[in-house]
Amino acid sequence: MASLLCCGPKLAACGIVLSAWGVIMLIMLGIFFNVHSAVLIEDVPFTEKDFENGPQNIYNLYEQVSYNCFIAAGLYLLLGGFS
Repeated sequence: MASLLCCGPKLAACGIVLSAWGVIMLIMLGIFFNVHSAVLIEDVPFTEKDFENGPQNIYNLYEQVSYNCFIAAGLYLLLGGFS
């Protein structure tokens, strides 16, 4: 029967540490995008047309990026559990 171990203990520990840091960082980024932090405006994918109808379109883009960060944090958590 094949073993489910695909990496050694050092590589597993490295994967767990990197995944833990990724989860923490992405959750914090998701929170900052969710509160519409002005510092992160450069990371929001907007066009000139989004500025025409007021700030609501920009806020929707902030929230979409926030959800993407939370989804990525969940994936990091899943892969950290695999390590």
